Amino acid sequence: MSERAAPFYCPYCGDEDLRPSEAAEASHGAWECAACNRAFQLKFLGLLARGVQRTDPGGDRI
Repeated sequence: MSERAAPFYCPYCGDEDLRPSEAAEASHGAWECAACNRAFQLKFLGLLARGVQRTDPGGDRI
């Protein structure tokens, strides 16, 4: 099994100064933002049954 992916930026303020949460009650996927002093958790919910569908007809027209 591979390592879990880390977020690149805070979903609240956009800063990149993130650290894994070390709080005793924190579970896997918990992160702390040093810039805005918020904590958040990432969780994978699963794959969609329908998959990825494209809603537009295609690329740019020339």
